[in-house]
Amino acid sequence: MSGRSESARAKLNLSLDVLGKRPDGYHELRMVIQSSGLSDDVYVELREDGSFLAETNRRYIPSGEKNEAVKAARAFFSAAGLSLGAYIRIEKRIPVCAGLGGGSADAAAVLRALNVLTGANFSAEQLRTLALTVGSDVPYCVTGGMMLAEGRGEILSPLPELPGGWIVICKPPFSVSTAELFGRIDKRRITAHPDTQGLCAALHAGDLRGVARRMFNVFEEALPRSGAEIGSIRGALLDGGALGAVMTGTGSAVFGVFDDRAAAAAAYESLSQSYRECFLVRAADALTL
Repeated sequence: MSGRSESARAKLNLSLDVLGKRPDGYHELRMVIQSSGLSDDVYVELREDGSFLAETNRRYIPSGEKNEAVKAARAFFSAAGLSLGAYIRIEKRIPVCAGLGGGSADAAAVLRALNVLTGANFSAEQLRTLALTVGSDVPYCVTGGMMLAEGRGEILSPLPELPGGWIVICKPPFSVSTAELFGRIDKRRITAHPDTQGLCAALHAGDLRGVARRMFNVFEEALPRSGAEIGSIRGALLDGGALGAVMTGTGSAVFGVFDDRAAAAAAYESLSQSYRECFLVRAADALTL
């Protein structure tokens, strides 16, 4: 059967605020999120025998029911009332367990591919509703772009795209436990919050420096001692000329925003000497379904 390829783009949290814990056990969030040029390639093919398989170029990523892309395919067929399966091939470039939403981006890419392959023609809003059953970051990843995300991350309001600039992403050779960070946040009083309103205003004004100056992630205040290297990378990006630098999601990846390509390239080259997973990219616009 014919297949379809989709690009699954990493997300970057320009700001991340935790407003409290909800009765359903999730946390109320407020985030400004931007898609990046760092992406995985996702290929999807329908299977009439109803079987599911996800293959990747990373051996440690599960290929069966624990793979978020397989969960997305199953959810799609259930919603569409179809008795089909899917073969999924993912060429991973996005670091895993990094706060970059790679698994969520792959799942969203599967939803977009199946929407075309089956002719279901779900709207973006319908796909986002379906995506929330797969994971909290998946609704955003359906189209990406620059968004204000609230609730669990599923209440999305479009914002103007990042006004130019270059982005350097760097992941240290360790991950941070999302569950541990949320637990640490729950046990402490958050004293510093991002200026989300000011950041959104800077985006509307096309003010890259104003945006970068307001980038902030509350989880950086709750990092365990083992996460000190995250602060060191952020410092290196700022010393290298970044207008602003911040950890994305619950980490451990950090990114810096530059207005000068030469400075961004120099910072990328410098960090690449010590860290294998470094990337020099641009921001990416929202997808149109």
